[in-house]
Amino acid sequence: MEAGEKKWKTAITGHVNGEPYVRGYNLLEMVEKLRFTKAIYLVLKGELPKENEEKMLNAMLVSCIDHGLGPPSVTAARVVLSGGNPLNAGVAAGVLTLGDSHGGAIENCAKALQTAVKKGKPVTDLSREIVEKARFSRERIPGFGHRIYITDPRTEILLKKAKELGYYGKHTELAVQIEKDLEKALGKKQCLNVDGCIAAIISEMGFDYRLGKGFFIIGRVPGLVAHAFEEMTREKPFRRLEEEEMAYDGPAPRKLP
Repeated sequence: MEAGEKKWKTAITGHVNGEPYVRGYNLLEMVEKLRFTKAIYLVLKGELPKENEEKMLNAMLVSCIDHGLGPPSVTAARVVLSGGNPLNAGVAAGVLTLGDSHGGAIENCAKALQTAVKKGKPVTDLSREIVEKARFSRERIPGFGHRIYITDPRTEILLKKAKELGYYGKHTELAVQIEKDLEKALGKKQCLNVDGCIAAIISEMGFDYRLGKGFFIIGRVPGLVAHAFEEMTREKPFRRLEEEEMAYDGPAPRKLP
């Protein structure tokens, strides 16, 4: 049966004459010659990265690798392991928590930035429109604000690298301008966080906004594996909230009629 007649088709990976190929490159040669970040870029974009593209992607992935015990993905991974499940179940549980409020802001922010920049207006006008729309609808702008940081240090270093490597253009300029306009509008700083920064940079690099969650997943999985393994090997099973950590606020005790 010809490839065009088959129900399942992919342009990513296949076997040719019994050997595996990824985006047209022999996987065995890739094992010998490619760094992992280059291979990640290749499978996502379809072509090998230039030196600066690899450096920028590497910096973004490293910035996502872990952020402590607090985030939902880590808590979920460790709780699932605590229940006696295998490592892969814990890691999967962690990945499943990645949504609009945790990691998903990359996708939503990148969509907003890419849509706005396509209008061709000055960055100052685009920023003002986005901030005013958010204020009018009382909605948060994805990629801005952080529970811990007033200024996200990961953002600062990624923006510095973006300037050095040539990925500081209209999308990144717009993201930085939104941060400034938000502070003026709200009277307090809502920092451009690492999600928003990555959203701006992947937009500069020509990635589709729908890959946004994917970048966070790729970056965060090694951290989840480490947490799952630590939970498995260092903690006692069946960890649970203690009474002093919980509060019941339902109806007072009452009798059935």
